[in-house]
Amino acid sequence: MHIKDYLNLKVEQYNNPSFIEDDPIKIPHLFKKKEDIEISGFLTSSIAWGNRKSIISNSKKMMQLLDNDPYNFVINHSEKDLNNLLNFVHRTFNGFDFTQFITSLKHIYKNYGGMENIFSKNIKDERLHNSIHMFKKIFFEIDHTERTKKHVSDPMKGSASKRINMFLRWMIRKDNKGVDFGIWDSIDPKYLSCPLDVHSGNVARKLGLIKRNQNDHKAVVELDKVLRSFDKKDPVKYDFALFGIGVFEKNDF
Repeated sequence: MHIKDYLNLKVEQYNNPSFIEDDPIKIPHLFKKKEDIEISGFLTSSIAWGNRKSIISNSKKMMQLLDNDPYNFVINHSEKDLNNLLNFVHRTFNGFDFTQFITSLKHIYKNYGGMENIFSKNIKDERLHNSIHMFKKIFFEIDHTERTKKHVSDPMKGSASKRINMFLRWMIRKDNKGVDFGIWDSIDPKYLSCPLDVHSGNVARKLGLIKRNQNDHKAVVELDKVLRSFDKKDPVKYDFALFGIGVFEKNDF
């Protein structure tokens, strides 16, 4: 069987609502309003490293601290409201990072018309890498804690930007399978990049899709080229296959 056909089968296997239950994407699925989905998705993806149960648990805690009303909290919070976030911690992401994220998001919604606007207006070379770079620049153009900058990656500095590429997949992909939201109509899914991590990277190398050893920006570009040759309209659907094989079939693969 050709690798493309094999991966298409795996996409069908994993790209369905049963995938949601044990994946961080279940958090934005708790909401209906566009802005709530965006904010909960961005915050969840931003702490999406480590044990998935811990990611989901701590993402739920984030939403509770935002009164399960994330957009309203972002726009209308008081200084006292922010102080209530300071005890939050997920690995190296702490309460000071959390409050910075909230104030930066308010800046973006108040002054730039929201996250989608920034990403859609900064596309270059048929990729979203420049959009991510500009998003980070705008995110931290207000007063900020220096330590928090490490929690928003930048492909222009060599990062694979796994978490933010995952967030973008959630917001942009449209396939009616019930997993990704597809609520950002202004951006074509063909520009998406695979959220490359240790699981998808290892599988991609075993299948001969990439040769580069590091899971960095250059590896993402290498993988983009192959996945776009498989499906130029929806290349990042193969994230389901690579991740699913790596996480759920590691003893059989």
